[in-house]
Amino acid sequence: MADQSFKPKTTKKPAFRGKVQINPEQCKGCGFCVEFCPKKVLKLSSEFNSKGHHPPVVIDSSSCAGCNLCGLFCPDFAIYGWREQEKDK
Repeated sequence: MADQSFKPKTTKKPAFRGKVQINPEQCKGCGFCVEFCPKKVLKLSSEFNSKGHHPPVVIDSSSCAGCNLCGLFCPDFAIYGWREQEKDK
């Protein structure tokens, strides 16, 4: 019979926070980053860049997973995401 008191070891995962860097002047407003963001962190701005395009803006930075799908789909390399380890509180 199996021992009921056995508890599997759990390892504490490091807490990560996602970050997004946007270069609005390099953006042509295609919207791929907004469309493919799995956490819906981005939206197209109502403001124009110097080329007349609507660059993305972050609307919910706390939800960002740092997956960099925005950067992978951006044809102009105007955005990228990364993960940063959270500091202990």
